[in-house]
Amino acid sequence: MSKLLETIDSRTKLVGENRLELLLFKLGSRQIYAINVFKVREVVQLPPLTAVPNRHPAICGVAHIRGMSFAVIDLQSALGGRPLFGSGQPTNLIVSEYNSSVQGFLVGQVDRIVNLNWEKISPPPLSSGNNNFLTAITNLDDKLVQIIDVEKVLAEIIPYTTDISADVLNQDLRTYAQSLDLKVLTVDDSATARNQLTSTIANLGLKCIQAKNGVEGLQVLKKLAKDKPINESLLLMITDAEMPEMDGYRLTHEVRSDPELADVYIIMHTSLSGAFNQALVDKVGCDEFLSKFKPDEVAKAVQKLVARHQENAH
Repeated sequence: MSKLLETIDSRTKLVGENRLELLLFKLGSRQIYAINVFKVREVVQLPPLTAVPNRHPAICGVAHIRGMSFAVIDLQSALGGRPLFGSGQPTNLIVSEYNSSVQGFLVGQVDRIVNLNWEKISPPPLSSGNNNFLTAITNLDDKLVQIIDVEKVLAEIIPYTTDISADVLNQDLRTYAQSLDLKVLTVDDSATARNQLTSTIANLGLKCIQAKNGVEGLQVLKKLAKDKPINESLLLMITDAEMPEMDGYRLTHEVRSDPELADVYIIMHTSLSGAFNQALVDKVGCDEFLSKFKPDEVAKAVQKLVARHQENAH
């Protein structure tokens, strides 16, 4: 498996071309699941774990690998199934990095990496039983592949807050923002991520419009621009990087290529690697990059734009 991942650096350019690579695996059944390769550090055999008192039921314990200590999450248990840990079934450990933290996911058989276009990735059907834990689906070799909403999984296990620190929140700017008829567009395939942003931005005195992928986000922008200049109705757009149908990089490219939308302030807000994203942000023309999910950093970025708007109004 290490050979499978060692060429990851040469593949990073794919994301900027509306493409992604998925690591395929199973969870003790025939169903195939996937996560984005760019969030994977390595795949290893499960090492001995240190027990954690008062742990969440889906956390198996803490692993110690190459100087790092991190929680190991039984992914099948987290999705509501029978735990893999202690079942006697063959398992592997996917070591990943989300939102600037490292965690391990205990899975069953790890299959392979596939290269796909985001256009071949679809939102999950509303009727799917575990829809809450999926961001997308695709078909591969006539088999359904379910792409895990890892942010949803982590939010269920590790508490998060959307509160803004008192020393960051500017009450004067909040009051001014409430007086504006400006909204923030949040584009993300994870409902958890969209709701996190919406809640945080509400604390800043602003309302959000939500879109679940780049195609939908672009449609919202074009609709807003029909009524009046886009910057008279929208303060900024905050977009995820990886999304079905159209990723955040392609969305940014489309916005910058449209004269009616080109001036939209765009923040790339993603759990992918910071250094990797910064290079692509520069390439496609985003204004700013933020790692998920840090309410204070979101607040600082948004308040900066509110303050700029206030200055220009005088």
